[in-house]
Amino acid sequence: MKHSRTKLVFGEETFEKLQNGKILLLGVGGVGSFCLDCLYRSGVRDITIVDFDRYDLSNQNRQMHSEAHEGELKVDALKSHYPEVITISEKITPEWVEAFDFEPYDLVLDAIDDLRAKIAVIEKCYPKLISAVGSAKRLDPTKVEIRPLKKTEGDPFASKLRYELRKRNFKGDFPCICSSELPCIKEKGSFVGVTGTFGLAMCSLALRRLGD
Repeated sequence: MKHSRTKLVFGEETFEKLQNGKILLLGVGGVGSFCLDCLYRSGVRDITIVDFDRYDLSNQNRQMHSEAHEGELKVDALKSHYPEVITISEKITPEWVEAFDFEPYDLVLDAIDDLRAKIAVIEKCYPKLISAVGSAKRLDPTKVEIRPLKKTEGDPFASKLRYELRKRNFKGDFPCICSSELPCIKEKGSFVGVTGTFGLAMCSLALRRLGD
């Protein structure tokens, strides 16, 4: 059977919860595309993906299926590989977040890198949020961790996010996929060994939370 080995790890009861879980995945780039692949292969079927971007040549070092779909909308291209996903081709902005109904979803997975949109998502649905912070500019996938945002270290993006949330008097917390490795360059370079690991770690935590 297709999922027989997954069921051996999770057990029948938990696997049924995975199949019945409802997930919203925001962003399907270097982190989000690996997370999507992991969720789908693990038996999750009710997945909604949101992204407005198209594949270009620069995506091919780190984004699943990008080499076969240059110029295509990411959500449309991924639908051809994961036919059961629900797609929304929209730019995630604070305004979009304000208007969108997050209530039906069991988990919201944030793989976007726009700071203003990220803050809006956090403020609206942090109790069921798993967020990715800085995955670019790093080389060591063994340094990838899951920590509450308040306990992330060595990540300038996470620091800026904490600062902006403090200015808004935000008191909550939520798990982040992060790295304890300091950025090794100033430019916005990326390595699939790290960005992919972020996505797989996000998927793993999502599956365990669905199964609780």
